[in-house]
Order: sequence, then C-alpha cells, then structure tokens
Amino acid sequence: MEKEAFLMQLKPGVAAEYQRRHDEIWPELLSLLQDAGIRDYSIYLDAATGVLFAVQRREPGHTVDALPATAIMQRWWSYMADLMETNPDHSPVVKPLECVFHMD
Repeated sequence: MEKEAFLMQLKPGVAAEYQRRHDEIWPELLSLLQDAGIRDYSIYLDAATGVLFAVQRREPGHTVDALPATAIMQRWWSYMADLMETNPDHSPVVKPLECVFHMD
C-alpha cells in the first residue's frame, strides 16, 4: 500500500464550514475515491494556522492521477474553492510531504 501525505491551506475563518462540507461529503465523491484505489484518507486541521495535513493510503495500481479529469472531482473543487487556496482550475494548492520516519 502506498501512502501519500500533503498540506493544503484554508482561508481564514472557514474551518467550521470546511468541516460541515466534509461531514456532508457527497456519496458519489466517496465512491469515486474508493474506485480510484484510495483505501484510507484522513485530513487534519491545525486550527491556529488553517493548515490542513492530509494522508492517503492507496492500493497498488491506483488511478488517483485520473481523478482531476472527472466531472465529480471538478464539481467538488469548485464547491470548495471559496474555502481554500486553489490553483486556476480550482484544485487545491497541494504541498507534498516527504516521509522521514515510519513505524508499523
């Protein structure tokens, strides 16, 4: 299983709305992520800075790289764009992290 960790950034004052939208995440988006091979996905918030820390566990042969081309992902990004730092296509600005220690 592959593990990826990355950072994203919330805009000030939107943490509660970000949480609410994820509490009501679309079932079709969950299915899309699962179908792409994501088996575990967690997002943590540093409330003092608005930094989001995300970790995904992905199956071998996952198709995560194809997600940006899907209509569901495009809709989700547009829906979330008012809350986060985004790229011109509304995808979140993602800062990949390097694993420097791991213990099972």
